[in-house]
Amino acid sequence: MLVSMVTDAASSNKVKRVKPRKPIKAVQQLLTCKSRKSKCFMKRVKCPIECPSVKPKNPKEKACFLDCYSPKCEAVCKSRKPNCNGPGAACYDPRFIGGDGIVFYFHGKSNEHFTLISDSDLQINARFIGLRPKGRTRDYTWIQALGLMYGHHNFTLEATRTKEWDDNVDHLKLLHDGMELVIPEGHSSEWSPTEGDIQVERTSTTNSMTITIPDLAEISVNVIPVSEEDSIIHNYQIPSNDCFAHLEVQFRFFGLSSNVEGILGRTYRPDFENPAKPGVAMPVVGGDDKYKTSSLLATDCAQCMFSPDNIKDEHGSRMMEYGILDCKGGENGITCKK
Repeated sequence: MLVSMVTDAASSNKVKRVKPRKPIKAVQQLLTCKSRKSKCFMKRVKCPIECPSVKPKNPKEKACFLDCYSPKCEAVCKSRKPNCNGPGAACYDPRFIGGDGIVFYFHGKSNEHFTLISDSDLQINARFIGLRPKGRTRDYTWIQALGLMYGHHNFTLEATRTKEWDDNVDHLKLLHDGMELVIPEGHSSEWSPTEGDIQVERTSTTNSMTITIPDLAEISVNVIPVSEEDSIIHNYQIPSNDCFAHLEVQFRFFGLSSNVEGILGRTYRPDFENPAKPGVAMPVVGGDDKYKTSSLLATDCAQCMFSPDNIKDEHGSRMMEYGILDCKGGENGITCKK
């Protein structure tokens, strides 16, 4: 009897071997290039295994992006927020990285508007905010708002003024054709008009989004304050009643003409010689007189060429084939290569 009980107890204590579950392989999305201006038109490409989804559930993960304008027609991984060290970036006190990969600064003036891009079918203006501490000869400035004009439509986005910064509060104000636009807070919330000529998508719960104008531009935007640390380091002397909320921006353009103008636009011209030389610690370029506009949605700068009723001909346009440049920092600033 005792032997039987011991045997039964031993058999009940046997460890069951459980086979380990096989890792779930991520489903790699198949993307189709739908840009008629691209050599990759209608080509299907699979997302890399490192970023299998166009809209990852985690906003901090890199997303799959089909670069229709790269020579390889490839899908690549990239952050959905602006890369301030990449081409087309406009961040900080404003520091730009041109289409040629060269870093330059344009200070402008506080509470004035300047043209970043002016082409026949696309105009992008920026409103600068800033302050001038006693003893300084120029304003410290940041980009506070963008005004986009495309076809016969317009879209504006701005960082709203706030005394104290809170990441959980949305500080973006949007207008489409003069009507205020409210997009529910939340990662991947999106909006598009019936015509589908612009798409707006949140890339985090608050304060970050991507605006896409098909076949013209993709704009990644993030709202941030001027931190107390930066204010001390650079002697900004930010007041206690305003944290100077502003925009970090990165642009990607498709099919700009060879005559494109603007503070940033001219750096995409094939014949442009950038006066900002690599290796200079803080190369500043001018253009206040050429690119100043009377308002955020005005096209009256001296060099503005926005004319939506005029269609580019083959001689006046070229396909942008920069793809995604590889930019790295070093002792002499940032260098970019294709």
